Amino acid sequence: MCGYLIIKSLKMARNTFISYKYSEARNLRDRIIDKLGEDAKYYKGETSESPDLTDSTTESIKENLKDMMFGTSVTIVIISPNMTKSVWIDWEIEYTLKDIKRGVSKSRTNGLVGVVMKYDGGYDWLISYRKHNDGCRTRYMDSAKLYDIIKLNRFNNITDDKYSCKTCKSFDAMLGSYMTIVKEDVFLNNPHKYIENAYDKSQSIEVFKLTRKK
Repeated sequence: MCGYLIIKSLKMARNTFISYKYSEARNLRDRIIDKLGEDAKYYKGETSESPDLTDSTTESIKENLKDMMFGTSVTIVIISPNMTKSVWIDWEIEYTLKDIKRGVSKSRTNGLVGVVMKYDGGYDWLISYRKHNDGCRTRYMDSAKLYDIIKLNRFNNITDDKYSCKTCKSFDAMLGSYMTIVKEDVFLNNPHKYIENAYDKSQSIEVFKLTRKK
């Protein structure tokens, strides 16, 4: 399940799509919407009047999702413990990374930001840390909990600006990867910062080695 919002950043409005596993991440989706305050009135996701797609074919569901995603510019992916059991999230990421043309209109590659859901009071279900000899602290993630299309769009900046530390080769959290991944507490403290960062990177995709196929 998914939805999209039109988010007014400090610069201009961003059409933003949210991809998440409905059964476990709906509450976090709602908190993201609440945190946006006035901008929540632009929410265009599921409502009581949304079409019931329960008995729809795979192609019908895909067409419905394409209609929602076309014209968006940033995709927020809620990373939850059982996300990879979803049959749609990796497809949604793949679709939003494409340049899509409809008639004279074109939807370009979306920016991507992953929001890690807090589970059992923390994030250690996904994230661990190691300290290097030079004092840098590096974050690691359990790759089994992530789709390949997410892993392949991490640490893919091809310029010299990718490192926060050139000694231990630690990647910059905001610039080193096309898909920034951030804890929900941090994201909710300033969602526009991460949405704008994702959008800015989508305007400079030549500095990233993008993987568009899952």
